[in-house]
Amino acid sequence: MKKIKIGEAVGMVLGHDVTQIIPGKYKGPRFKRGHRIQKEDIPEFLKIGKEHIYVIDLKPGTLHEDEAALRLGQAFAGKNIELRGPSEGKVIFQSKINGMADLNLSLLNRINLTRNIILSTIHRYTPCQPGMAIGATRIISLTAPEKQIHKMETWCQEEGPVLEILPYRKLKVGAIITGNEIYKGKIQDQFNDRVGHKISQYGSRLVKKVVVPDEPHQISQSLLKLSEDAVDLIWVTGGLSVDPDDLTRRGIRNAGTRIIFYGTPVLPGAMFLYGMLEKKPVLGLPACVFYHRAPLFDMVFPRILAGQVLTRREICLMGHGGFCQNCDPCHFPVCPFGKG
Repeated sequence: MKKIKIGEAVGMVLGHDVTQIIPGKYKGPRFKRGHRIQKEDIPEFLKIGKEHIYVIDLKPGTLHEDEAALRLGQAFAGKNIELRGPSEGKVIFQSKINGMADLNLSLLNRINLTRNIILSTIHRYTPCQPGMAIGATRIISLTAPEKQIHKMETWCQEEGPVLEILPYRKLKVGAIITGNEIYKGKIQDQFNDRVGHKISQYGSRLVKKVVVPDEPHQISQSLLKLSEDAVDLIWVTGGLSVDPDDLTRRGIRNAGTRIIFYGTPVLPGAMFLYGMLEKKPVLGLPACVFYHRAPLFDMVFPRILAGQVLTRREICLMGHGGFCQNCDPCHFPVCPFGKG
């Protein structure tokens, strides 16, 4: 790599992108790698503070930052991800589908502990849409030994990928609405307006909904009937606090549901219930789902749609970052809530 004064560089070819920054307006390449420098370019280089450029004579076994970034991107990316770039030595990962980001965290951390290579991503379990940028990779220096890039490729072949997008399954959902006040018509059922619309947002469908009183036997019988129908997932709302009239958990348990967890270190969502009735997930939704914009349910539901089975340990670890600050306006999922 040879450093050349810009005034002596006319006719030479840039070996790297030259970045221009206009505060608040633009950051990007003003001159791209491979550009042959013209006399009229010199004032532009000086205007952005570049009095020297680098001319690179790559030795065998050495990669330019663009080639290194492209190979790293191809190694790190898993299913349903496309690459954008390289530009300025960086490759950006984009989601190709509606789905959920999943990460190999141990491999991600191992890569970032390697000198001269960085991989930056969104949080694991973040909902993604087509075209959404979800991470980027690059080397820090202008060049890198090819053997270092090959080492990363080998790691990913053995342990990877690092990042992928899990597609949402399109499930048939059944719902049981509990509460004497709703069953007896004293208040209006607001399930569809407050919670039910989230089913269709993820591409699934509500196929059956029943309203039952606060009576464990009727709750359990309704649950058993729904489980025999063509539903993949069952929601049960209300009656999950410690009040003496809240009997939903007993009804869920009496139906034979294996309760994996009840009670979480996430607020809102402390009284959330998750279990399995045979092979069908059962979600007990506390009253917070009718009030808060993004309770624990909004973190759990996408993961179930992506085919994951949750454990009590995973939920317990969500206490770090599990306190919602009730921002106005709410920016979930682009916020720290649930990202610990």
